[in-house]
Amino acid sequence: MAENTGRAEDARSKDPKDSKALDDTVNAGAPAGDSSASTAQAAPAAPAAQAAPAAPAAPAGGTPAGPAGPPAAAPADAAAWQAWQAHQHQQRQWPGAHAPSAAPSWVTLVRPAEAAPIATATLLAALAAGLAAALLLGDGMGPGLLLAVLPAVVAAYVAARTARRTARPWTVVWAIGCLALLAVPALRDSAWPSTLAILSAVLLGALALHGSRTWPGVLLSPLGFFDSAVSGLAWALVGLRSRGGVSKDRWLPIAKATAVAVALLVVFGALFASADAAFAGLLGGLMPDLSTENGPIRFLLFLLGTLIALAAARTAAAPLRWDRIKVAPGKPRSRVEWALPLVVLNLLFAGFNAVQLAVLFGGYDKVLESTGLNHAEYARQGFWQLLWATLFTLVVIALALRWAPRSGAGDRRFVRIVLGVLCTLTLVVVAAALRRMDLYVDAYGLTRLRVSVAAMELWLGLVIVLIMAAGVFGARWLPRAVAGSAAAAVLAFGLLSPDGMVAGSNVARFETTQKIDLAYFQSLSSDAAPALDRLPEPQRSCALRGINDEMSRAGDVPWYAMSLGEYRARQILRERPLTASYEVCSRLGTFGSRLEY
Repeated sequence: MAENTGRAEDARSKDPKDSKALDDTVNAGAPAGDSSASTAQAAPAAPAAQAAPAAPAAPAGGTPAGPAGPPAAAPADAAAWQAWQAHQHQQRQWPGAHAPSAAPSWVTLVRPAEAAPIATATLLAALAAGLAAALLLGDGMGPGLLLAVLPAVVAAYVAARTARRTARPWTVVWAIGCLALLAVPALRDSAWPSTLAILSAVLLGALALHGSRTWPGVLLSPLGFFDSAVSGLAWALVGLRSRGGVSKDRWLPIAKATAVAVALLVVFGALFASADAAFAGLLGGLMPDLSTENGPIRFLLFLLGTLIALAAARTAAAPLRWDRIKVAPGKPRSRVEWALPLVVLNLLFAGFNAVQLAVLFGGYDKVLESTGLNHAEYARQGFWQLLWATLFTLVVIALALRWAPRSGAGDRRFVRIVLGVLCTLTLVVVAAALRRMDLYVDAYGLTRLRVSVAAMELWLGLVIVLIMAAGVFGARWLPRAVAGSAAAAVLAFGLLSPDGMVAGSNVARFETTQKIDLAYFQSLSSDAAPALDRLPEPQRSCALRGINDEMSRAGDVPWYAMSLGEYRARQILRERPLTASYEVCSRLGTFGSRLEY
């Protein structure tokens, strides 16, 4: 019965008209699993009534009056006959159930199809992913993260090809974006943009594998990896058991060739390394650490990498169908009931924006005089409130769309006008918030928190623009556009190097005001080293002391765990070591505490 339900949902997802017809059919008493019933406007209790005139009718007892089996008619009739038999089988299982069949639960709706048997190439790629994770991620993340993910990508691709799934344009976009985001840890040493990039890469990878297009699909797709991790492991075990009887004539030559290749590499590599110190250094830098000291950790990384690759491959072969979850719209309200709160809100926004424009065009000093605040206090007081106002506005828009009147074209036009005005006024609020943050940075300098919330405000403004465009061109593309804009913002954030931006802004401020907060620089990552290197002594040495101490504690880091930012910082400190003493830096306030807001 679950398979029949899946066929019905396939028909439901293909055509909204078919979906409505299918609902009518279910309400009339036809079996919900019959996908052909979606083409009917009103179906009787037994699908046999839809058959060709020569088709025999099905009696109430479930036994056909004519020959056994489906009649020789159109394929739709045959499918209706099979669904009717399944419906009768369900009634025999629950004799007391004479009411129309209820809609299937969301767990049944999203259930994936049966996956094709796992291919040998998929198994090998999953094992390669586990081995790469064990060798390249034990010392930290850097280029090794991207290299460890590539075998998992190959495993997913092979599994999708085996299942005859073809890549759509959006799938390619998501896959490229996922790999681009995983390059951020290879470029930046700072943990917070790298963490955001990894989380965004998980989202894009889930979208690429599931092919989701709706809001439930976009939001729930990453959760599909948990289900695929369990089913993927069972899928791989079944595949391994099916290969238990493989003749040794197939695997023995490969095993012999691999053993000979490894032996040749070990013997000649050792000879060349002992013959030339430069080659020995190069070989030692390229080879991962194979010591048994971190053996348990590397074994866990191997298991985790293999499991993730199998989950990705299982999802590519048979993904959960999140798009089948339908969110029913709310009860439409009348124009007056729906529009009155929004019109009042629009008037409030308009009044606030009028004040902001008055302040912008010459009334700034008068406002400061009347409030008793200085420039920085005025800017700091308003930014956070305006950020929350932008977030709440998005919530209001979502709720307004849920209960919007939709009885005709006039209602749709009315909704677009009211919400369009609200979105336009909200963009002015976004601009005011960013202006206040600019004033705040001019007074106190740029910090991680300030650059983060400013980037967040910019992205919220972009989301509002996308909502306005959806009101004009349709909203089917909006969930994917919002997800793509979030991933693009995270990618740009990581590529711009926020720690480098913070350091560069404060160095430029020091050059004009001679004011600098050396204590704050102690918490920055190696990405800030090129900008801090421009400071004069002793400020340069004191600003770089935190980075220098951190790298001294880390010791030698292999190439696959070292980001480009850390490599540049090590090169700077190696060429120009620190010269200022601890006492000098202490007098300059380098080791004081600092509260960031």
